[in-house]
Amino acid sequence: MKKHFKKSNIIFIIVILLLIIPQTRRPIQVWLHKGLSYINQSTIIDNDQRVKVTYDKWKLQSDNNTILDFKSTKGQVVLINFWATWCPPCVAEMPSLQALYNDYNTKVKFLFVTNDELDLVKGFMAKNKYTFKVYNSINNIPIELKTKSIPRTFVINKKGEIVIDETGAVNWNSDSVRVQLEQLLAE
Repeated sequence: MKKHFKKSNIIFIIVILLLIIPQTRRPIQVWLHKGLSYINQSTIIDNDQRVKVTYDKWKLQSDNNTILDFKSTKGQVVLINFWATWCPPCVAEMPSLQALYNDYNTKVKFLFVTNDELDLVKGFMAKNKYTFKVYNSINNIPIELKTKSIPRTFVINKKGEIVIDETGAVNWNSDSVRVQLEQLLAE
């Protein structure tokens, strides 16, 4: 009994040490959030619970210095992901978002919004071979899309209603998300 107790104590101490050391903590956190993303699934908001987005005045600057007026997305299916390079759950869900983007970028408008400096983001994107555009908000985000936690992802239908609102890492490249997008595109 004592040997088993000592082994479990040693394993526990090693895990704690790995979580304390910054160089090992982040990869472990990303790995854990990636696992959780397969549990956390996106769900469509009921019709009577949907909120309409105001399109007035929100402007975004892309990583290649183009300006996007949010009004230009009116009438489209839009996926907005608020994220940061330093956020483990954000990093964990990025590969699934890239895969979804690869297949839907001509049908769905993707807005990856961050407060990080765009030069820092460019390095992160290059290192991970991500190809989507990244934006910084130039002015106030519409009240319906404001968030205090990241990652936070909204999907807006063609009527301008928020139909998906998810916080935390999600596997965005799942069959259920693809079915949801296909339904929204068909409306």
